[in-house]
Amino acid sequence: MTISREALEREIAIEQAHVDRVYANLDVAAASAKELARQGREIFVSDRADFVREEDGTALFERDAFAYQAARRLAVLDAEHEGLVFGRLDLDDGEIRYIGRLGVRDDDYEPLVIDWRAPAAEAFYRATQINPMHVIRRRVLRCREERVLGIEDDLLDSQAESDLQIFGEGALMAAVTRSRGRQMRDIVATIQAEQDEAIRAPYRGVTIIAGGPGTGKTVVALHRAAYLLYTNRARLERGGVLVVGPSSVFMNYIERVLPSLGEDSVTLKSVGAIATDTLGLASERADDAQAATLKGSLRMLKVLRRLVRLPLDDEEPQVRVTVKGEVLALRGAELDRIRDQVLATTRFNRGQRQAQALVVEALERKLPADVDVEDANVPELIREHPQLQRFMARWWPTLSAPKVLARLASEQVLEKVAPELAVDERAAIASSYRWLDRVDLDHEVPRDWSVADIALLDELVGILGPEPEPVDDDPLAFLDAEVAELVSIGERLSRQKVDDPDDDPQTTYAHLLVDEAQDITPMQWRMLRRRGPQASWTVVGDPAQSSYPDAEETAHSLQEIIGRGEQRRFVLSTNYRSPSEVFDLAAQVIRKVHPDALLPKAVRSTGVDPRLVSSSADDALTTLREELLRLAGQVTGTIGVVVAPSRLAEVTRFVLSDARLGAFEERLLVVTALQSKGLEYDAVVVLGPDEIVDEAPGAERVLYVALTRATQRLVTIDVDTERWRALLD
Repeated sequence: MTISREALEREIAIEQAHVDRVYANLDVAAASAKELARQGREIFVSDRADFVREEDGTALFERDAFAYQAARRLAVLDAEHEGLVFGRLDLDDGEIRYIGRLGVRDDDYEPLVIDWRAPAAEAFYRATQINPMHVIRRRVLRCREERVLGIEDDLLDSQAESDLQIFGEGALMAAVTRSRGRQMRDIVATIQAEQDEAIRAPYRGVTIIAGGPGTGKTVVALHRAAYLLYTNRARLERGGVLVVGPSSVFMNYIERVLPSLGEDSVTLKSVGAIATDTLGLASERADDAQAATLKGSLRMLKVLRRLVRLPLDDEEPQVRVTVKGEVLALRGAELDRIRDQVLATTRFNRGQRQAQALVVEALERKLPADVDVEDANVPELIREHPQLQRFMARWWPTLSAPKVLARLASEQVLEKVAPELAVDERAAIASSYRWLDRVDLDHEVPRDWSVADIALLDELVGILGPEPEPVDDDPLAFLDAEVAELVSIGERLSRQKVDDPDDDPQTTYAHLLVDEAQDITPMQWRMLRRRGPQASWTVVGDPAQSSYPDAEETAHSLQEIIGRGEQRRFVLSTNYRSPSEVFDLAAQVIRKVHPDALLPKAVRSTGVDPRLVSSSADDALTTLREELLRLAGQVTGTIGVVVAPSRLAEVTRFVLSDARLGAFEERLLVVTALQSKGLEYDAVVVLGPDEIVDEAPGAERVLYVALTRATQRLVTIDVDTERWRALLD
């Protein structure tokens, strides 16, 4: 049946009237929140400067509570929403439900819009023609801010008696084919049934979301975070939600998704920024493939523990003191036993006093019984001996994680602490720390660590324990020139926060969402586990896209997190991103190295095959320019240039400086294959596929990532070699 233009416009006008009513009520709610904030400020106003009465203190608390709740409501109402109302359900009993990004009610408390996460909205995503869930018609409203631009309908129950008209050709295809920008959009209006099942899974235990490229794993996981905050707000807002991604490029790409869904209480961090709570620094720098793989392996755990136990001096440790002319001495084996005894139960920086006490005790036992000295004085004489003090400062100093890890720049040290590593493996690790030659370790704290180093440093923080605070021995320390009153020592100490030295320094969360989990190394899983010892988890990934080569070791690390707790697994099977022509090419590549890869079904076709171009090294940038100019005229959105790490700086400079590319520079993004994980572009140029394979830890798997970023067109440029094309034969 043909639908007239007049009928469509009439239907859009009906929807526009409802959207107008929603926004009018939203304005009233915002005004009410502002009035609440004003009233809160006026609950307690005083010019007192000397003291506060108990009843006035209660009013102060009430004022702050009012202000907090009002500010929170205003933040939600003022959030930037790409179409607040996006859906409508017509039920078989005549009820109409509008679905949106947040719930809105009228003056009679009747719902004008149902929050997409509410149980009453579930049918919008779950209903099918086989199981319509009492829904006759499902409608998607295409809106820009407050204006309804179009409608797309699905008839779900054709047996029901209804004269409802059906408009449009499908909202999903319209959404997946539109141009990409620099940031990810939410898919709240077009969530599919298999995606919704993963989103609404229970929060307890571990939820695994798997699927190949383009299946929407990332955006489904973000919608799950929003859903969990809606259904378990008290627990998760109090405990915190941490979202982890592979890089800062990725985090910038996804940062607007949760705010657009009304949630801004989530912490987003790249893997290289996880340990800012313990280290005060982050990293985006990647090691070369061999060093990154070695540093990610659980073999490094033994290396780090041996490294902490290894004395700073190369010479055999020994201590000599004299008591009443008698020389008392301890040497290597005796001191090693004391070191091992302390470290078996105590973190290094917490063990200084215990180690000194054991050394004093061992020296005391060596004093001949006939020496004329009172037994009670012997420990004090040994403890205060200058030789002992100098020895302890050298043998058991306060250690920091950066200074300990910096010792791995020495192949001689590596030979002692990592004898199980091959010679070339130790050389690869030592070479990765050559930059430390430029750092004065006696006066500087090294900061140019790699992403893989961050997990090692965080592990060392746990092994070493916190560095002890300097002791203030000034008996008049409580006299502070800037304080106008005299306070007691007890009062001064009561104002200070007392931390348990045995507490872990990491910030912990109630829920962790880990995206691109296939790239998380075993050492990084340990780092993450310290942030969520009692947490629930959402783990998102695809083993076929892994950049870490030891899948078995990674699976073991993940299983340690799951333990015996609840777990559930969802596999997304439809590729909405890649045209079938592009994905068929990528699938040929990954099948050669990973025959069991999860290969989703690509549901779109553009009729345009990927362009496979060759170039000499001298002409590579010229060829790149020609392909980019061609693509700029064929697509309207972003164009990604994916390169090996060794080419990143050169290609970035070229793209930014070339006059002919300047006309659409804002649409061009240059990234490495690892940085492209989770991202998508209208068109992609993969420059030097063989170089990507050679330089990436995951080799062909990382090339597979690069080949699956395009939503419309793909170009590959071979540079002086066509080895990768052998994968297509």
